[in-house]
Amino acid sequence: MLTKILRVVKNFYFATGVGLLIWMLFFDANDIISQVRNSLKLGDLETDLVYYDEKIEEVEIQRQSILGNPRLQEKYARENYLMKKPNEDVYVLVNEKNEPIEK
Repeated sequence: MLTKILRVVKNFYFATGVGLLIWMLFFDANDIISQVRNSLKLGDLETDLVYYDEKIEEVEIQRQSILGNPRLQEKYARENYLMKKPNEDVYVLVNEKNEPIEK
């Protein structure tokens, strides 16, 4: 039994295969550790993609509502960019979450 195992281990093709397997698992540029790291990073990026897609939809809805109404354009410019007319002060009231209070 031991002689059969030694004969298999001493086989050139078996030794080459094991060496290649060890090389591919630990030393290659695409080793197991890199693959796991890339997989985790891909999951994070897909989560970010969903978040940014939702934000883009919100901005598009806001954009459509603002572009159709000149009063909302002025209100948006005053609140977000603190634009004002000459000789005028602009005050933006915010709640605890630092969001503007709508009237």
